[in-house]
Amino acid sequence: MEFGTSKPAGGSAGAAEIIKDATSASFRADVLEPSRSVPVIVDFWAAWCGPCRQLTPIIEKVVRSYGGKVRLVKINVDENQAVAAQLRVQSLPTVLAFRDGQPIDGFVGAQSESAIKAFVDRLVASDAEASLDELVKTGEDLLEKGELQAAAEVFATVLQEDRTNAEALAGLASCYLKSGDTMRARQTLGLVPPDKQQLAAVRSVDAAILLAEKGSDTGHLGELQRRVHENPDDYQARLDLAVGLAASGQRSEALDLLLDLIRTDRKWNEEAARKQLLQLFDAWGPKEPLVAEGRRRLSSILFS
Repeated sequence: MEFGTSKPAGGSAGAAEIIKDATSASFRADVLEPSRSVPVIVDFWAAWCGPCRQLTPIIEKVVRSYGGKVRLVKINVDENQAVAAQLRVQSLPTVLAFRDGQPIDGFVGAQSESAIKAFVDRLVASDAEASLDELVKTGEDLLEKGELQAAAEVFATVLQEDRTNAEALAGLASCYLKSGDTMRARQTLGLVPPDKQQLAAVRSVDAAILLAEKGSDTGHLGELQRRVHENPDDYQARLDLAVGLAASGQRSEALDLLLDLIRTDRKWNEEAARKQLLQLFDAWGPKEPLVAEGRRRLSSILFS
């Protein structure tokens, strides 16, 4: 990998300024002064640094995608030790973001493309150039990929601007839930304003929290399975087993159990099985294929 000045596909001078190399002598002109009008990311690298060779092309790709809303400056620390020492760069790669002539954010080490995008999103958002909706979408994408820390940081950025943003609160609550902190998930979701509690994102996280709470109360799955095997008419054990299976990620098995219980006695306990199944659908969300399948099978039972 060569670390020369990057050239854009179109070769335009304006695009070339988005990504450039700098030295200790040009640091003020290339970083500090431009940062007064646009965020500037500085990538400190060295030719011998393997993670640098992985990180730099990813940062370049992400920065180009923002069309000039952010710039990237690359500095070879072996050739520019003065500025690296002044900024206390001790590990490589180190990435620092500047605004108004000051470092405001950064990270050390290789990062995934989605994490870098989240990093840049925070810079652009705090520069009032990206909508909160776009940031929420970025957080949701990170959450779906399992990058909980990066997602939580994006949602927190949104909440700094709008502390009642229901989608961001739901996203942050989901981060807590997926990390195993059900209590903080519940507390965070409790901050959603009453008039926004019926939003799909909020209902989905609320149902997922309820599922996690119920799942922790159903006891050992093996004991429930034994009770169901010994007495198939123990409807409560069958319901609790379905909840426990769903909470442990065994969604297909939970779906089968609840549908079978509805088929056996749909009116038992004021239609508890059907209500629980609908709660699972909310918790799993529309992207889960089992939800569409389950709704079809449920309709077949109810209207047969």
